[in-house]
Amino acid sequence: MKKKLLSLLLGAAMVLSLAGCGSSETAATAETATEENAAEAETAEEAEPATEETATEAEESGETKVLKVAMECGYAPYNWTQPDDSNGAVPINDSSDYAYGYDVMIAKKIADALGYELQIVKLDWDSLVPAVQSGTVDCVIAGQSITSERLEMVDFSTPYYYASVVGLVKADGPYAEAKGLSDLKGATCTSQLGTIWYDVCLPQIEDANVQPAQESAPAMLVALESDRTDLIVTDMPTAMAACVAYPDMKILDFTGTEDDFAVSEEEINIGISVQKGNTELLDGINSVLAGMTVEDFDSLMQEAISVQPLAE
Repeated sequence: MKKKLLSLLLGAAMVLSLAGCGSSETAATAETATEENAAEAETAEEAEPATEETATEAEESGETKVLKVAMECGYAPYNWTQPDDSNGAVPINDSSDYAYGYDVMIAKKIADALGYELQIVKLDWDSLVPAVQSGTVDCVIAGQSITSERLEMVDFSTPYYYASVVGLVKADGPYAEAKGLSDLKGATCTSQLGTIWYDVCLPQIEDANVQPAQESAPAMLVALESDRTDLIVTDMPTAMAACVAYPDMKILDFTGTEDDFAVSEEEINIGISVQKGNTELLDGINSVLAGMTVEDFDSLMQEAISVQPLAE
């Protein structure tokens, strides 16, 4: 750069010497050119280090990969919101609260194994699929069944949990002794919006009084606890967690009988959804899940149930 500046100044000197044989206007023009050239050289010399610094900063900022994982943060034992980081809870993005539960445990394992910094994004249930479709988040880990309808919109990992469908009633309620689906005839019932529990299972109850769907899992549990409904249909982990939070509830498990809810394997397999075509992330997630067994999943779920916040 110093050589460049010296060359510019020598060139300007030659112009000035030639200007002595010409008009005063030519001399003035040459002098102006000299000042401009010197200024440009000085500006270039000052700008060069700033460019190097910017490149370094960009390189450093690209070293940390962030995995944005969406969930409701209100669906124990899969995920919930708590005020602190106890038990290994993770901060919720743009919030002073923390998220924990089975889904967070799985998310932490995936992020750690793949070298990501984990970021939990709290969204309503109906916003989860659109968020992953748009790329607002990288994936959804929120107790989603791997249904054909969802597979048209997003790609799914292999199952990270296998959740059988059960009924949940009050222990002193009119259907507490039901031994099969036929014993639920005429029941007033509800479940969570946008789930197979509501869309597929409740219509199988003969003469059922199917109430409007509840917006969240906690809402359906409150409906049952407050005696606004006789029965809710959910999966086994949610029911087990509910019985810890509400000891007066009872699980109706018809599994293995001929009088059970008719559901397909895809409807009880729980997966992680990613944007269509994001094979790199999907392959990474599947590689982590492949190293886990059903026993591992069950052990984590039991741990989540044991530390879930209890209903007030």
